[in-house]
Amino acid sequence: MNGRPTLVVISGPAGSGKTTVAHALARRIGCPAICRDEIKEGMVHATGEFAAAAGDALTDRTFPLFFATLDLLLRSGVSVVAEAAFQDFRWRPQLTPLLDIADLRIVQCHVTATTAHGRIERRAGEQATRRAHADSSLADPAEHAASHDGFVRLRMDVPTIDLDTSDGYRPDLDEIVAFVNRPDPAEGGPGRA
Repeated sequence: MNGRPTLVVISGPAGSGKTTVAHALARRIGCPAICRDEIKEGMVHATGEFAAAAGDALTDRTFPLFFATLDLLLRSGVSVVAEAAFQDFRWRPQLTPLLDIADLRIVQCHVTATTAHGRIERRAGEQATRRAHADSSLADPAEHAASHDGFVRLRMDVPTIDLDTSDGYRPDLDEIVAFVNRPDPAEGGPGRA
């Protein structure tokens, strides 16, 4: 064992199944799942009245808190599954310093824009906590498809796997766990979470 925690980043556009897979994978690995949206939902719960909008004050507060939480856990030797719909320009500058303290694995979630849009609409109707997010800006299917198709994925020179979440998981969860635990020769030791 190399004595380093593992940071598993679950990335992809809104509605691509990131939060569901993050929690399933964290349960299988035996570590916490830190989800950006859930941090913001906790802030909204504490705030009470809140109207979500693109770039609102709580969104601005959530971003540094999300990465500070990852940093604290990793420096304490805790492996973590981290999930957010950040694009490369948001993820990369925050993840690069963490390479010194953790083994990084990236799971890229993929679905069609139509599937993602349907999921966003469904969860807006089913989950009261979604009031914390400006998902209404994705109400127009054409606007959502343009945003979904223009999503710039996280690209780093670390082990990365693509995950189709359209109908279950392809590859399946066992294969994702094996990917997370697989040794990376560049890291000089066994991969583990």
